[in-house]
Amino acid sequence: MNLTFKLSLFGVFKRFFCAGSLLFLLQALVATAQFKVDVSGVGLTQVPIAIATFKGEESAPQKTSAIVAADLERSGQFRLISAGAAALDELSRPDMPALRQKSADALLAGSATRLADGRYDMRAKLWDVVTGLERNEFRETVAAADLRLSAHRMADWVYESLTGDKGVFATRIAYITKTAGKYSLWIADSDGENAQSALSSAEPIISPTWSPKGNQLAYVSFESRKPVIYVHELATGKRRVIANFKGSNSSPAWTPDGRSLVATLSRDGGSQLFQIDVTTGELKRLTNTAGIDTEPTLTPDGSKLYFVSDRGGSPQIYKMSASGGGVERVTFSGSYNISPALSPDGRWLTYISRVGGQFKVQVMNLSTGQVSAITDTTADERPSFAPNSKLIVYATVLQGREALMTTTLDGKIKAKLSGQSGDIREPAWGPYR
Repeated sequence: MNLTFKLSLFGVFKRFFCAGSLLFLLQALVATAQFKVDVSGVGLTQVPIAIATFKGEESAPQKTSAIVAADLERSGQFRLISAGAAALDELSRPDMPALRQKSADALLAGSATRLADGRYDMRAKLWDVVTGLERNEFRETVAAADLRLSAHRMADWVYESLTGDKGVFATRIAYITKTAGKYSLWIADSDGENAQSALSSAEPIISPTWSPKGNQLAYVSFESRKPVIYVHELATGKRRVIANFKGSNSSPAWTPDGRSLVATLSRDGGSQLFQIDVTTGELKRLTNTAGIDTEPTLTPDGSKLYFVSDRGGSPQIYKMSASGGGVERVTFSGSYNISPALSPDGRWLTYISRVGGQFKVQVMNLSTGQVSAITDTTADERPSFAPNSKLIVYATVLQGREALMTTTLDGKIKAKLSGQSGDIREPAWGPYR
């Protein structure tokens, strides 16, 4: 990817008005490609856990133990220990001395039993290897089609049992692909698997953003040969035009109550922020400057709005009251800071900064203002927080190919989610469901 053609909404606006071309938006991707996960880095406090092969899973459509293991490893909070070749279920008596010799702290074992009606009875038990005591139990009955989701929920259960924090493995991500002249919007599991196409178009699709309840996506489509904002119901596939005013309509961001979008409109000249009621279409103008104001994102309580503006001469991140006014500059290091995203717990801001001609993910502690560069790649784009605020997904370029990465907030643990034979763009991590 040419770094002069950065896919940020600020870049889109600059090129839309100045160059008149949007052909640079996305690179080719084989849309049906599955992801593989490569984890790198070493965490300071990883829980050593053994995950046994589940009894009965060899004949099931999904291998639960492998999915749970991949989820936990990708989180950066766990180190996998071999549980041996034998399958163990929730009734087995594990060889605790052998596991202690391997320095395991915890053991997960379970079973997948097919019922007469075709559903699966999923059971698991979590042991404390150090004490040899049973710690917790998991059980649910699911359709065969939901076995992967069940495995993600089980990983969330293990994660919360051992860390005290909610897991995010049963959440979803949205992303964009382009292949053979077709743009597609995909919804996938948090590990990138089980991708389902929500929309395909011969024209670009950009800026997917999840509604607070996770049942809708707002995005920008160029199918009318101009940027128009849509809201898309995922369960039904129904779409509604939210903003199709004169000029450009872009950068949608949901308010926390799900009743409105904040977006960039050029209907009155310039590119300014407006709040749009998604039911009535009522507009409220929030900014009024001579520059470009774009890429809005709201604080979890809805009181503040962060956005990108070139009002000071270069793209920087600002904040203001969500109702407009009281504007304060947030970023001061570097001459190009874009794509802000706030953590759901309200403690962190992530964004892209140009550093010596390279584009890198930054994380700012909002209470102290301290900023850390957490990536070693040079073409990062569009960071998005996981709903537990512990991970960030972003797009980047590795070995000449565009890919998705997840990283912990300190940058110590990264996982690559890359198409086997293509590229993916514009990731957005969905809320809990």
